[in-house]
Amino acid sequence: MATARDRLVEAAFALFDEQGYDATTVDEIAERAGTGRTTFFRYFGSKEAVIFPDHDQLLDQIRGRLASAGRDARPVAVTEAARLVLAHYLEEGELARARYRLTTTVPALRDRELAGMVQYQRVFRTFIHEWLGGGPESSLRSELMAAAVVTAHNHVLRTWLRGHTERPLEDFDTAMAEVLALFDQPAHAPRGSTVVVLRSSQDLEAVVPQLRRALREAALEM
Repeated sequence: MATARDRLVEAAFALFDEQGYDATTVDEIAERAGTGRTTFFRYFGSKEAVIFPDHDQLLDQIRGRLASAGRDARPVAVTEAARLVLAHYLEEGELARARYRLTTTVPALRDRELAGMVQYQRVFRTFIHEWLGGGPESSLRSELMAAAVVTAHNHVLRTWLRGHTERPLEDFDTAMAEVLALFDQPAHAPRGSTVVVLRSSQDLEAVVPQLRRALREAALEM
């Protein structure tokens, strides 16, 4: 049996689809759901909030998955944490598509959605920053990687919402593999000496001065 909260969400989306978001009032949503105005505000702080009812819950799930990651399982944790959000939208089905239609046509809802994305990205950035050592040198890299994670998720989600894929979870795994591959190399190549072993017919006394001269010239070019 549907809860009062579920009925309010269903009623709100139905009314938004029938008469538009701006034209729909909280009282109408409550009446359609068979509840009162007080019940509505027990679950939602505003009409806008009913569009994104599970945002805080998803953030908590992401934090929990990331917090449970062992040292060697951090890439897997990032992938699985982002997949939690995608799986939630896939489970919503038509409700997710209705939200997509609303956020693409109502500026206030679009702004709310963007603010939510920033929160998701901040959670990933904090985790990745600690993963990379937590120093100043990893600040930019963690920001870029977190943005890439959110971008990959949103790309696959939009593709599914538009009906352009029937295998979104597989597409997501492919996208995340590309994201992780982008950051698989060290941020800076290590500096130091390069030793090259050569075979020569010349005596060592003749070769060493030539090597020293070549190294001095290479150092001047750096």
